[in-house]
Amino acid sequence: MFGIEFPIFAFSHCRDVVAAVSRAGGMGVLGALYFTPDELETELKWIDDHVGGMPYGVDVVMPASYEGADLGVDSPADLLARLQGMIPAGHREFVDALLAKHGVAALSGDDAGRALLGWTDATARPQVEVALRHPIALLANALGPPPADVVEQAHAKGVKVAALASTPRHATKQVEVGVDMVVAQGTEAGGHTGEISTMVLIPQVVDAVDVPVLAAGGIGDGRQMAAGMALGADGVWTGSIWLTVEEADTSEVVRRRILAATSRDTVRSRSWTGKPARLLKNEWTDAWEAADSPGTLPMPLQFMLVSDALRRIGRSDATELTTFPAGQIIGTMNQVKSARQVVFDMIEGYVEAMERLGRITAD
Repeated sequence: MFGIEFPIFAFSHCRDVVAAVSRAGGMGVLGALYFTPDELETELKWIDDHVGGMPYGVDVVMPASYEGADLGVDSPADLLARLQGMIPAGHREFVDALLAKHGVAALSGDDAGRALLGWTDATARPQVEVALRHPIALLANALGPPPADVVEQAHAKGVKVAALASTPRHATKQVEVGVDMVVAQGTEAGGHTGEISTMVLIPQVVDAVDVPVLAAGGIGDGRQMAAGMALGADGVWTGSIWLTVEEADTSEVVRRRILAATSRDTVRSRSWTGKPARLLKNEWTDAWEAADSPGTLPMPLQFMLVSDALRRIGRSDATELTTFPAGQIIGTMNQVKSARQVVFDMIEGYVEAMERLGRITAD
């Protein structure tokens, strides 16, 4: 479908990782969520110049449902203003008190976080427009089926479309809108994820749809890649394993925490975006589950509520509050390698696993 050497798809918000994986024979996929359209244009131009002509993709977030979807507001600025007024004062007071408890300083006006990002149809469409102006091979949607007209726009440009699914029903809905590939993501994955484990989910999705399926969730070495393929997948979608590679722009604080973490150090929490996402477990995630918590808000209000707080934490020494999306595979991520080496190690492990299975069946 893509002319790539290895069926390894690498999701990353770092352009250097995306280009390195594509040059190594897989396919890098840039997460567009955190970029303004102008910034995304800059990032994709850089990838175009550094990917060596190899294919790459872009991942956007166009959730099927979110707070404010029924407001009838097309302007991102107007939508932001309307949504800001929907955040209760008590939630803002809770966040301020939590930061004060840990001595987290305020930010200057120029350093404030971005409250809305691409969590809505209105804010994601400009990212899609930018992406389709570049020679991308894949457009992926991270939350639910993409709008049918977006699928049509991508196909008109010769771009394949993928979407992530956490249940067979979700996968079927995505195929109905015309996606070319389904990413079946088990609960082990970092970021937004469902409740079904990868081992159980993959064969269910494979049986439910008639398009290629990528296995995702807890996949970080060749043995897990072989397992996903044995379950019927045509390739693998990976994310967390790229957080600690040499090319990643991960901060040293976060990198050290990942390298030291075990697979029990993550938790599904709504404290980041309002939808369940697997994050590094710490005092931030614990606070939102405590008895005095006002509870999380629906997407995108929760991220709008905490965006400044997350940036303030990142600028502070309050590492006990530093959280980020991470999958259970972090328990085996204990050394820094190049992205190219990670790809080659996965393929070597995959070949060894298949040879071992071959010997078993031969016996």
